[in-house]
Amino acid sequence: MPEFVNPFSGVVPDRKLTFNELIRAIRLNLAAEEEAVHLYQAHADATDNELAAAVLRDIADEEREHAGEFQRLLNILLDDEEQLMASGAAEVDEMAEELGIDLGEK
Repeated sequence: MPEFVNPFSGVVPDRKLTFNELIRAIRLNLAAEEEAVHLYQAHADATDNELAAAVLRDIADEEREHAGEFQRLLNILLDDEEQLMASGAAEVDEMAEELGIDLGEK
């Protein structure tokens, strides 16, 4: 799992986290969920065992739900998070439009 020079990785601090430390911790949690998705999907793709692949894909989907929970928490805690995420999404939409890619109703 990612470390990102986290001073509290795996250690409960002897004090409460500051707000900024909490935000960094949540971002670390989000990154860990994304890494888990990558790992489980890769393992599912790497096996011919149908049951194992199905379980791994199901767990990957659960991790994606967790990522959504962490992102929603960041959106609530940070006034500009949602706006910045929307701005980044709009940039991708503009690039797709310039390339003539139909995004449909995604």
